[in-house]
Amino acid sequence: MIVFKTIEEMQAYTKEQKQNGFKVGFVPTMGFLHEGHVSLMHRAKQECDIVVTSIFVNPTQFGPNEDFERYPRDFERDKEIAKNNGSDVLFYPSSSVIYPNEAGTKLMVTKRTNRLCGEKRPGHFDGVVTVLTKLFHIIQPDRAYFGQKDAQQVAIVDDLINSYFFPIQLVICPTIREEDGLAKSSRNVNLRDDERRIAPQLYEGLRGAKEKAQKGETVNEVLQWLYKILQRLEYGEVDYVEILSYPELQPVEGFDQKTIIALAYQFEGARLIDNIIMEGVR
Repeated sequence: MIVFKTIEEMQAYTKEQKQNGFKVGFVPTMGFLHEGHVSLMHRAKQECDIVVTSIFVNPTQFGPNEDFERYPRDFERDKEIAKNNGSDVLFYPSSSVIYPNEAGTKLMVTKRTNRLCGEKRPGHFDGVVTVLTKLFHIIQPDRAYFGQKDAQQVAIVDDLINSYFFPIQLVICPTIREEDGLAKSSRNVNLRDDERRIAPQLYEGLRGAKEKAQKGETVNEVLQWLYKILQRLEYGEVDYVEILSYPELQPVEGFDQKTIIALAYQFEGARLIDNIIMEGVR
């Protein structure tokens, strides 16, 4: 596996591979890789000739009171994981490489961002689309792989690719979970033992909400039930619970269309998100 740290090296490599007719798959990450990231690498390896994984903890998507400094980092560990799971290239730029100076233009997300994490984290998705636009231009992938756990991010990346005519196929992969149902996340290591013990109840709540929706309960009834379930947890507090159309992320009156049931929960050690996406219930 090759490690590149500069834009020039990365671009030259990708250009040569594409000139040789190879398909390039791209897995963007912020590092501290887990089985969710590994599943994206495996999928990319199945469908592409060359797999590029990036590791970059993007400062522009963290707010002033968020966990940028605490975000877990372990490059040597990540390098071994990427090497052993199908990545041909690891792109590992510094902040000064990606943001060499103050930009004269800025990207701003105006759709699919006023709810869920976007409402709670103003400017977060502006940072996401900014860094992804830079990475897409640097790496020039044919396919980009994202996990469904970050469902709002997936919806916004879908709009970014379509709105700006990136010649990239967005590949959405299922959420990877622990045996007890907790969604894999780099932030899980920040949970205390007692928080980790009850964290799987987030997914249990989502599954219960889906069952209620399938049995004919209204959107409001399902929302109220799920909120009460989460309020009963021993530690932490509910950040949000929402039911919206997907990927449009607009309010819905029923479950007769593709819908997302999503939540965010703030423990002392970490803020966790999770979701279930439902096809229309007739």
